Amino acid sequence: MWIVAAIGSAFFAGVTSILAKLGINKTDSDVATAIRTIVVLVFSWLMAAITGQIGAIVGVTAESWAFLALSGIATGASWICYFKALSMGDVNKVVPIDKTSSVLTILLAIVLFGEDSNLPVKLVGSAAILVGTLLMVQHKAGAEDDATTAKGHTYLAYAVASAVFAALTSILAKVGIAGVPSNLATAIRTCFVLVMAWLVVGMRGKLDQVNPRVLDAKELGFICLSGIATGASWLCYYFAIQNGQVSVVVPIDKLSILVSMAFAAVVFHERYTKRSLLGLAIITVATVAMAVWS
Repeated sequence: MWIVAAIGSAFFAGVTSILAKLGINKTDSDVATAIRTIVVLVFSWLMAAITGQIGAIVGVTAESWAFLALSGIATGASWICYFKALSMGDVNKVVPIDKTSSVLTILLAIVLFGEDSNLPVKLVGSAAILVGTLLMVQHKAGAEDDATTAKGHTYLAYAVASAVFAALTSILAKVGIAGVPSNLATAIRTCFVLVMAWLVVGMRGKLDQVNPRVLDAKELGFICLSGIATGASWLCYYFAIQNGQVSVVVPIDKLSILVSMAFAAVVFHERYTKRSLLGLAIITVATVAMAVWS
């Protein structure tokens, strides 16, 4: 069952990237992140209520609260970096970099949780994912260079930071949800994501942009839909890592790259070179291999 949940997480995560990209053409990425977190919060607590898990909050230990809080903070940092990168670069370049978080997560899971079954497969697969990513983020030269290059590759730093924080999120959450119902854990950690997201908006002086008369109605709709997709992805993901191996769930979840890139080609008409497609193929094969043989 947790394998099915991991696949569901991958699908919804892939849809999230596209919906979020559609919602940040005119809307500031920090503001968009804060707004969508409200949607995720409502969605996650609603699911916790529907599944009858809210009552279990009285049994959550101080240690679980601490790690869920840290996981939420790491998630907030990852989101802020990720959506900033998306606002500056193409989906087909930002998403592959973000997905390298799986490599760091796998290595941390091996060291911290002793998930060393089929270690050669995990190490070779991780190396292959890095190679595939390098192939995908290459840029076109000359007059055909895209808006990402015109931005001075600043998106790259944000995408890398997003990957690092995403890896920390998975590890911290694995510890935090021990003994806590997965839907309730998702709802609790989302509270911390919300606080961090709005603190960033306030500290950067962007609160005046959170105004219905300023926000683009169409983009606001996409931001809310991306929040719902994120909530669905989270519910599937944290159920999967609670009941399965992190080093197996994470690679499956990262197959969301296939969903993101397929939609990017259709919705944004992003073009892929033979080199980038080769990189995608390498990432996919390595990910599937780790999920099957780990």
